[in-house]
Amino acid sequence: MTDSAVDSKTEVKQATKYVKETENVAEKYSALTVSKNTSDVNMNVGEMPSAAFTAVPTLKSVKKIQFANAEDKQEFSKYPTKAGRRSLSRSISQSSTDSYSSAASYTDSSDDETSPRDKAQVNSHGSTDFCVKNIKQAEFGRREIEIAEQDMSALISLRKRAQGEKPLAGAKIVGCTHITAQTAVCSVVSSCLVQVLIETLVALGAQCRWTACNIYSTQNEVAAALAETGVPVFAWKGESEDDFWWCIDRCVNTDGWQANMILDDGGDLTHWVYKKYPSVFKKARGIVEESVTGVHRLYQLSKAGKLCVPAMNVNDSVTKQKFDNLYCCRESILDGLKRTTDIMFGGKQVVVCGYGEVGKGCCTALKALGAIVCITEIDPICALQACMDGFRVVKLSEVIRQMDVVITCTGNKNVVSREHLDRMKNGCIVCNMGHSNTEIDVASLRSPELTWERVRSQVDHIIWPDGKRVIVLAEGRLLNLSCSTVPTFVLSITATTQALALIELYNAPEGRYKQDVYLLPKKMDEYVASLHLPNFDAHLTELSDEQAKYMGLNKNGPFKPNYYRY
Repeated sequence: MTDSAVDSKTEVKQATKYVKETENVAEKYSALTVSKNTSDVNMNVGEMPSAAFTAVPTLKSVKKIQFANAEDKQEFSKYPTKAGRRSLSRSISQSSTDSYSSAASYTDSSDDETSPRDKAQVNSHGSTDFCVKNIKQAEFGRREIEIAEQDMSALISLRKRAQGEKPLAGAKIVGCTHITAQTAVCSVVSSCLVQVLIETLVALGAQCRWTACNIYSTQNEVAAALAETGVPVFAWKGESEDDFWWCIDRCVNTDGWQANMILDDGGDLTHWVYKKYPSVFKKARGIVEESVTGVHRLYQLSKAGKLCVPAMNVNDSVTKQKFDNLYCCRESILDGLKRTTDIMFGGKQVVVCGYGEVGKGCCTALKALGAIVCITEIDPICALQACMDGFRVVKLSEVIRQMDVVITCTGNKNVVSREHLDRMKNGCIVCNMGHSNTEIDVASLRSPELTWERVRSQVDHIIWPDGKRVIVLAEGRLLNLSCSTVPTFVLSITATTQALALIELYNAPEGRYKQDVYLLPKKMDEYVASLHLPNFDAHLTELSDEQAKYMGLNKNGPFKPNYYRY
């Protein structure tokens, strides 16, 4: 017998011995487990499956809780039972998840159930012309704004360059945007994006009144910081629908002050002024709108001949489309989903409804983390782009039963209907990345046969009679601004674009803009981009006279025609 044959036999014997030892250990473990529970389970060792380490259920008797005294029992009774938890109000569960999102206020808690509308608050200047959650949070808000300003150098640069000229002197701007730290930088007229934007506008000579375009996106401490600086701001996180419209009305309807410029995000402010205060609407110098939904409404008014003021479509400017919609959503979609659900994306089946700039950003991020992504589209060009990027294009009804996550990015209504929701599998996550809260038919879920269970802030279980649960985030509102935050740098680009659009409309000579919707001039788009290049130490190549002549361009731009697709 050869040495190799002997070695082979030895290896086989050792392997056989190892297997037997393993089986003995498994049998011993199973026997111990079963013997421990025979009184409860009536199971013999011989009835156990032969697989090693088979899990065996253990039934334990429930012990009655003993209390040392009556006070301990009373304290224990304060906490809700499992059945009682479902009836807890939104505000009670809010504080448990503030730590999940930096968008939550530092002192945002359930201790104070009083509506801000019922509070008498005064800032350090003696003004009461504002309504925020808690004016005492202003110091925290100012710190948020200081952080935001560090990554909004372009907006600060614009402020420094133009504040000597005061191009917005005499402008009375009423704004309805997301009230975050970045907004604040925009306005030493405006408001942390809002605060920074608002402070920039104010520095350029404008007077501002502000409210929030989303009932969940307001940073309470930033709103307080704005109110402390003297900006009349009416917003807090977790407003009701009635609060939302009340805040808009308080911004517009005030004695001795009439807006002549509108800065909107979503079209709600424009709609309210158009319907309730037509005289204010007709006298406005211009409207600046930054969302798909709001722009769509403006084009509808224009087509019907009811738009009596010029409007600037900021949403379709190149810098807004590429940075706020594409690059921003590429990062914030993951942030929002992680903070709310702690989901692991690898191997998950995800359908993204819409393959515009927002959809492209979401799909890129999800695919990079290993999700299996498919797309729904109505536009054959966008659908072809999705195919070329490696995504399947499907109808939602074809795949809805298999999906783990459903994300809407269309700006349309009822993209996800009750029929789709009924067919979703247990544990499916549904959220919206488009601006409008109409994309998911959330209203149809508020029916007697379904139960809503608040899990944490902005996260609800919708429970069907058979026990199936679907997870709805932010009640169908904008996920990234309701459940997380967005990059400050991106918002700097959007805010700078908004500020330039306001300056352009307010200072335009009579006749330049008629009663219609306009795109931001290409030169301004390029100027916004150039202000942000120093952040990357980027150096542009300059055309020679000969090159400029050959291309038929001005050496200083614009470098692309309006029809160019970036």
